[in-house]
Amino acid sequence: MHRWGPAVLIMVGIFVLSSRASTELPVFGIWDYLVKKGGHVVGYGLLALAYWRGLGPERGKRPVAWVLAICYALTDEIHQAFVPGRYSSLLDVLLFDNLGAILGLMLWERIVMGKRKP
Repeated sequence: MHRWGPAVLIMVGIFVLSSRASTELPVFGIWDYLVKKGGHVVGYGLLALAYWRGLGPERGKRPVAWVLAICYALTDEIHQAFVPGRYSSLLDVLLFDNLGAILGLMLWERIVMGKRKP
């Protein structure tokens, strides 16, 4: 279970944050869009990495981790449709969540796993 702990914690964190009504969300002025969409990128990058860790960090499992992250992103967008003042956005999944998952997995493989090669 310890291999999947980070993934579970990140999923709970995403669920809790996306459960907040729009009136409860902080506003970051002119930076609001960038901060919130950046949160998608970072959150789903970390989630994809946590899935990869849970599956086992072999390179062949990276696509499975990506698919799991996108599937969770889709369920989160459906969940948001039921939160007051929030809405579902396929753009969030296809662009921001997807970008985060891909970048997280690619950067980890190049930076960390690349150093492990003899």
